[in-house]
Amino acid sequence: MNPQTYAKLYGPWKPTPPATAHPGVTLLTAVLGVATALSMAWLTFLVGMVALWGAAEGAAVGGFLAQYAAGVAGGAALLAALAFVPAVRRMTPAGRRLLLTAVACPVPLVLAVVTWLGAG
Repeated sequence: MNPQTYAKLYGPWKPTPPATAHPGVTLLTAVLGVATALSMAWLTFLVGMVALWGAAEGAAVGGFLAQYAAGVAGGAALLAALAFVPAVRRMTPAGRRLLLTAVACPVPLVLAVVTWLGAG
């Protein structure tokens, strides 16, 4: 579109200021992200130890590790698909990050707590 036509129709172009994130949203996103990362680290450690013990016993552990990797990859693919939904893409970046960490957190956190209580 011609800039003069745009200016005649809509007035002069004014860039919108970038959205500022609230500190509470950023803090909550960080807390949920750390909880997700720690729970995934615990689950990965636990799966690695079970695979190591199984390999020491002589059992085939390739399928077990492949299932875990497929589950993690599937979860990541679902989060990526959610991130590209048009309604989510229209959100502010801080809101989008909060939504994605809130969706990612519960499953590994519950699994980590259950395995921690069951193994410890």
